[in-house]
Amino acid sequence: MEVTVLACGAAALISGWAMFDQAALDRLYARLRARDPLNLADGVEQALRNDLELNPAFQGRSMPGARAASVLMPLVDREEGISVLLTERTDHLPDHAGQVSFPGGSRESHDSDAIDTALRETEEEVGIARAFVDVIGTLDLYPTGTGFEITPVVGVVSGDFSLTIDATEVAEVFEVPLAFILDAGNREVHTRAFNGADFTYYAFPYDGHYIWGATAGMLVNLAAVLAVHASEGA
Repeated sequence: MEVTVLACGAAALISGWAMFDQAALDRLYARLRARDPLNLADGVEQALRNDLELNPAFQGRSMPGARAASVLMPLVDREEGISVLLTERTDHLPDHAGQVSFPGGSRESHDSDAIDTALRETEEEVGIARAFVDVIGTLDLYPTGTGFEITPVVGVVSGDFSLTIDATEVAEVFEVPLAFILDAGNREVHTRAFNGADFTYYAFPYDGHYIWGATAGMLVNLAAVLAVHASEGA
């Protein structure tokens, strides 16, 4: 399968977002650590994208039975800096096997809302109890080309949690510095053949891990949102 980096497309897709200098990063970390409520949709509606918006050829396709799902985007409060916790899925799962993802999954009838789904799935998959998570908001719904409609739930996780990994779903848990995600120079945009059409997606290669697809797209959206809040008070 041929994969091509779209350098010009990448520049167009990520242009216009705030660049992070150390002062802006410090302001953002201070707000996150203070659990300062953030309006996660304020000022960035046009910047947020999803699989269908990145791929106009897929927009007109019918997606009957799209499944509602939620993920937790865990921002871990470490002394050395805030990081993003991610999982690598086991190879035998029916959906997205072996890929890097956030903790999360499909909404179940007993979940009270999208946030409840994300917190329940996180505790089931990696053992982080909801008592350790301060939810600061949700990003826009993220439809995927594989038939999911994902609600990304952003939460700050205290650093003294412990992990209990469900080995049937999760092969590995790792963290990526938030500063790495916020640096636009670490983002790539690729295209590959998918269901008879070219499919464009974001990617973050990091320390032997390949973060791509919807997970990378949600991280790019998170960076766009946090850029607004990092620039406040500048």
